[in-house]
Amino acid sequence: MNIFTIFGDPVAHSRSPLMHNTVFKALEIDACYTRTQLSDGAKLRDVFFAKALSGANVTVPHKETAYTQCDEVRGIAQEIGTVNTLILENDRLIGYNTDADGFIAAIQSFGQLSTALIIGAGGTAKALAIALQHHAITPTILNRSSGRLEYFKEKGFEAYDWETFTPRSFDLIINTTSAGLTDNHLPIPIELLTALLATSKGAIDVIYGKETPFLAEVKKVKLPYKDGSDMLLEQGVIANALFLKSTVSAQQIRPIMKRSFLY
Repeated sequence: MNIFTIFGDPVAHSRSPLMHNTVFKALEIDACYTRTQLSDGAKLRDVFFAKALSGANVTVPHKETAYTQCDEVRGIAQEIGTVNTLILENDRLIGYNTDADGFIAAIQSFGQLSTALIIGAGGTAKALAIALQHHAITPTILNRSSGRLEYFKEKGFEAYDWETFTPRSFDLIINTTSAGLTDNHLPIPIELLTALLATSKGAIDVIYGKETPFLAEVKKVKLPYKDGSDMLLEQGVIANALFLKSTVSAQQIRPIMKRSFLY
């Protein structure tokens, strides 16, 4: 049996086991997907091999650390510098990033976009900034402090901390922080958020399965919005195809995995 897992902290909330195990069961594949709580990201590689895994997903806060622990990084992950999917190939750890393409698929329902504000500056923010740029959508980054903004500035993106940012209109506001995942916090001060929502056109939170305080504020002003469920599904479809060595197409995987969201 091939064993897969998701590494993260926290990880108990993750729907990934249900999503991937639904596919494995439906396709009669001898595989199992679990959760692995990991507080120290530096141990990710050692734990991967100790568990004799065939592959894994990586969620917050370990996506950047995972990148450094791969023997090889492929695709857009090379440019982003973060990894959320790991595959064992000839005893080597191969890293991919499925967040980028998953996010682009998820925002198609918002229509044509030209600008976006990304709140946060972690691994997910990096993936989304590069993905948006590849699709001719200009991202601006907003983070609590300036310490993590250097990556974005080096890539040529506008990047601000709370003190240097002046609110303006954006086609899409994206929360990539963990604010609201296990608490009732907003990702930015309410004054900033209120000013942004007054002139922007839509919003998405990468957190899924609950109405975060961020999305509650978006609903109050009646903007189009969605949580991270569609992104989760689309990145999961891509990851599952990688787990199965592309022996099953994304077109076959998607309707099966989508059924897992009904449970």
